Amino acid sequence: MRTLTGVRLSLDDLEAIASGASVRLGRDAKARMARSRAWVDRIVDEGRVVYGINTGFGKLSDLTIPKSQLRTLQVNLVRSHACGVGPPLSPAETRAMVALRTNVLALGTSGARPEVAEHLVAMLGAEIHPWIPESGSVGASGDLAPLAHLALAAIGEGRVLGPGGKARSARAALTSAGLRPLRLEAKEGLALLNGTQAMTAVGGLALHRALRCLDAATAAGAMTLEALLGTPVAFDSRIHEARGQAGQIAIAAQLRTLLDRSQIRESHRENDPRVQDAYCLRCMPQVHGAALDALRNAQDIVEIETGAATDNPLVFDDGSILSGGNFHGAPVALQLDFAAIAVTDLMSISERRIDRLVNPDLNEGLPPFLSPKAGVSSGFMIPHVTAAALLNEAKVLAHPASVDNVPTSGGKEDHVSMGMTSALKLRRIVDHFERVVAIELLAATEGVEYRHPLKPGKGVTRWVDAVRRIVPPVRRDRALGEDIERLAAAIRTGLVPPVSSG
Repeated sequence: MRTLTGVRLSLDDLEAIASGASVRLGRDAKARMARSRAWVDRIVDEGRVVYGINTGFGKLSDLTIPKSQLRTLQVNLVRSHACGVGPPLSPAETRAMVALRTNVLALGTSGARPEVAEHLVAMLGAEIHPWIPESGSVGASGDLAPLAHLALAAIGEGRVLGPGGKARSARAALTSAGLRPLRLEAKEGLALLNGTQAMTAVGGLALHRALRCLDAATAAGAMTLEALLGTPVAFDSRIHEARGQAGQIAIAAQLRTLLDRSQIRESHRENDPRVQDAYCLRCMPQVHGAALDALRNAQDIVEIETGAATDNPLVFDDGSILSGGNFHGAPVALQLDFAAIAVTDLMSISERRIDRLVNPDLNEGLPPFLSPKAGVSSGFMIPHVTAAALLNEAKVLAHPASVDNVPTSGGKEDHVSMGMTSALKLRRIVDHFERVVAIELLAATEGVEYRHPLKPGKGVTRWVDAVRRIVPPVRRDRALGEDIERLAAAIRTGLVPPVSSG
């Protein structure tokens, strides 16, 4: 059970909610929302003109709307803005998005009634997930189209994904769950639409996966080092403390733990003519560590955003109602673009290690392409090709979306973040990251097993065993696509055990 009170949520919290954890609205949140709503009601009763309460929106914000039309205004806002296209977000992403929007309302700065947040919580509890097309947001004024589809379902219009992922009408789903469609009062349509919750949900879940996969990538790198008879000297703590980069120090420590008590290492400690390993092995702390720093920074920014007031205008305790730009997705968009670049670099160094494992000119005496019958069998020749193809796509997607701008709303919204594009790109890149790391894990496991009877480090042994619980050895050629997907899914869900740096 997660209680939504308006405070920031961790990526672990977000992932738990996305995976089905129940939520409830905090009592203090209800009180804050009621106080905020009282100020909105007072403005409506007094007939004062305030943006978002009794005016049009965007370029039409100079138009005053009579009191008799305020409910119609809110419903029309939702309907007109529900203009997303393309496939829907997954139920997990939708759950995260609904929870984040509820958490924003719980801050009590949106002017919505507590009933609005309670309705969203009830929808989550009933597994009524709004059909939210993934394309159509430019990330300012927030994720308008995706959030409009969320609101559309809440008022009993449009489609939803019910239990089992089956699409049905929102009204029918609400009725089956014993819920009435939400009736929007003044400002409440806008309170549901303004914000960065789509990009934060999709991007936050992708970040969570990327951090988990980074752990697997570091383990895969250690396995590859063992298979290629590399040296762990480059991971000595003194080297990394001399530079002082936190991520680099952490990755070096993790590699030392993975490689501890390696018989393979001891077998070539003396009389080895090689002086240094290639960069893809020697520089793992520097490259993986830089990516870790980038992902952790992105995590911090995204977690701040989970408890941020991103509505407009904002309603404060003293009755001030102020228009600003907290809906602008720049803070999230930039970080998701940085994360995409970091993950693509991790894929790049992983692909280089895969090449060294399979290339007979570089793999330190392992069978060509890790094939027991090279020539008759192709072994891991084409898995490396697959990794190269995935990396190529990631490189294209790693171009930052946040550097682009297309003015909208008649020039009123003349600089936008494109943060949802950043989130969707990152999600796709992480999909490929998991697959490339799965390919390296498979190839490195084969390589380590060719060094039998010598045993790898204790940490590496755990990962070899984990891989073998999912994928059997490649004794002869077979179609490896399904094996790659199974192992990628295991990385995604955490079935491959994490390794502590000790």
